[in-house]
Amino acid sequence: MKSAKDHLMFLLPLLAILLGVEFFLVFDRVTKNYEEKLRQSYSILVVSEKVMSPRDFRRIDPHIVQADPIDKKTIAKEIARGMQNTPDAEILAALPHFYNLHLDRYLSREGVEKIRKKLLAVKGIKKVETFGENHRAKYNLFVFLKIIFWSFVGLMSLVSVFLVLKQMEVWQLAHRERMRIMEIFGAPMLLRSGVLFRMGIVDALLATGIAVGLFAALRYYYAPISGVEILLDRQALLFEPRDAAILAGIALGIVIFAVLNVAIKSREHRE
Repeated sequence: MKSAKDHLMFLLPLLAILLGVEFFLVFDRVTKNYEEKLRQSYSILVVSEKVMSPRDFRRIDPHIVQADPIDKKTIAKEIARGMQNTPDAEILAALPHFYNLHLDRYLSREGVEKIRKKLLAVKGIKKVETFGENHRAKYNLFVFLKIIFWSFVGLMSLVSVFLVLKQMEVWQLAHRERMRIMEIFGAPMLLRSGVLFRMGIVDALLATGIAVGLFAALRYYYAPISGVEILLDRQALLFEPRDAAILAGIALGIVIFAVLNVAIKSREHRE
């Protein structure tokens, strides 16, 4: 019973770390997906007196990857409705050229402002509309959510690592006599710590299996039947097979670090 409790005291904080890491991976994929959608939906409106090509805009700033001309005939028809005595051809000839510019990624307000200034510095460009207020609100919310989530995961992982180290010290004290006998017979430090490695690796693999199982079930079983739109739309982002390898590597790395940390501290105390 005590042994099961000891394993549980090591397993739970390790599992908390892995769940935090997996939440981070999922959050990172979801935010990148959201950022890409924001990038695709966001555009800069440019009014120019001259015809410009996508290459012309890319020369102004490399972040501009697409320049879609807006059909002037549609704009001329809208204007002509309120000007009955003016032919469409005259209105069309008087209109400047309009372009929707798309960027390679979702930039900050400062980045968009730099592009706006570069565009306005070009001869022939009369106006640049960046829709700053709407862009700023979305971008600030986006950055705020990232900071809050990363801070939470970082704090939780820090506390969990501390608990893992403490439980490893408990295991080391429980097997102290066996390890000292091995030391008397000249066994190296890694061999003496073999029992700690075995116990830690078993719990690491178990914690990895639980974390992978929970998120795999979330993606493949719960999300399709949940009826929750955000889960249905981003089902593929909830779990990826490579996540299992990442979690296993992190869990084993924590175990190795914890065992070596305890073994080195124990040797320093004896010396």
